[in-house]
Amino acid sequence: MTNSIEPSPNTVILDIRHLTDNQFAELGVSHVAYIKPVAAQGKVVFAIHAANGTPMALAEDRDVAMAAIAQHEMMPALVH
Repeated sequence: MTNSIEPSPNTVILDIRHLTDNQFAELGVSHVAYIKPVAAQGKVVFAIHAANGTPMALAEDRDVAMAAIAQHEMMPALVH
C-alpha cells in the first residue's frame, strides 16, 4: 500500500531552491501572521504582521491578537 497523493490538474509545484527573493518573501504571506509586543502610546500592545513583515493591526492583548489571526483563517506565530 502506497500513501502517495496525486496532485490535481490545477496544482502548481515549485522547487523552493529556485525561488526568487520576492517569491520567497511572499511565501506564506496569506497564511501566516506573527505577533510581537511593541510599545505604543506609552503601553505595551501586540502588533500583528503578515509573514513578510507588513503591519496589519494592533491588539491590546495577546489573546485578542491570536483570535484576530484565527478569525482570518491564518496561522499565528509568536516572535520574541
